[in-house]
Amino acid sequence: MNNNCPECFSTEGLKFTFSQEEVENKFYSKANKDITGTLECENCNQSIYPVTWTEDIERVHNYQKKLAKPKSTGVKLKPLAYGLLLMDALLIGWAIYYFS
Repeated sequence: MNNNCPECFSTEGLKFTFSQEEVENKFYSKANKDITGTLECENCNQSIYPVTWTEDIERVHNYQKKLAKPKSTGVKLKPLAYGLLLMDALLIGWAIYYFS
């Protein structure tokens, strides 16, 4: 990004980083829909907080956030969950066959 750093006034070294929190356990993984962004200056090694952002930095942030590709927020089952579902289906099928 070629905007001036609010701390050291350098025109090089500003970098946005966008992240998305993901919940993961043995059975599934799911990404949250909220995307958080941080701004850091690689020249002065400072984190730049939104309070000190200029209008230009805010405009670039909003544009870059629209371009960020978030992960799907759907639940993704893991092989252990599929195995448990298959075992449950087999157990229910066996119980229906045995008791009828």
